[in-house]
Amino acid sequence: MDCGDLFNPDCPTRLVLDRIADKWTVMLLVLLSQGPMRFSALKRATGISQKVLAQTLKRLERDGFASRAVFPTVPVTVEYLITPLGADLAQTLEGLRLWSERHIGAVLAAQRDYDAAA
Repeated sequence: MDCGDLFNPDCPTRLVLDRIADKWTVMLLVLLSQGPMRFSALKRATGISQKVLAQTLKRLERDGFASRAVFPTVPVTVEYLITPLGADLAQTLEGLRLWSERHIGAVLAAQRDYDAAA
């Protein structure tokens, strides 16, 4: 099915939007856009739990945003790489990351004002 109508409740586009709205997806794709990374490096850079990182990476692989390369070393080395599809998405997400960093002060001020008025 390729409906391409986000407002249609049966449209699979909603699944993609759900995936890219996840904070871990955004962080991992931005990191992977800088080059291949090992699991432990991704874990350190994000502070994500091992379980959630593994789940998120599997979803990124399944959706075609990332791939996994296994090297026959002792112990086995695994690197995660961004795919062309993931790189295209990461480029779009970079604007969202920059906007978030640039406007966090205004968001926090609005939250303080709202909470003070409540």
